[in-house]
Amino acid sequence: MTKRSKPATPRLATVPDQTFEMAAELFAILSAPMRLRIIRSICDAEKNVTELLAEINTTQPNMSQHLNTLYKAGIVGKRRHGVQMYYRVIDPRVTELCHTACAHVATDSAPAA
Repeated sequence: MTKRSKPATPRLATVPDQTFEMAAELFAILSAPMRLRIIRSICDAEKNVTELLAEINTTQPNMSQHLNTLYKAGIVGKRRHGVQMYYRVIDPRVTELCHTACAHVATDSAPAA
């Protein structure tokens, strides 16, 4: 039985500068805690703004502004159903990145037993 190998991750020394620019843009978008909360909320299922506001303590205009930023960046998708707009994460790599970063920070900040 042969073992499946993961695709090779390029070494940072061989990564083009443009990749670093794109990564920096992504990190800038993800640097707002509100956007991380939104991603966490819709990573498993789409939700409308009313549902998001019930989970995340902010104003409707602030929520809409963050959702628009995530949409323009290609991180979330949206669909209209009647008068409601539903949002969902369309790039699962972003969900994985957010989960990994938050888990790393949570582990580092956990009080020692």
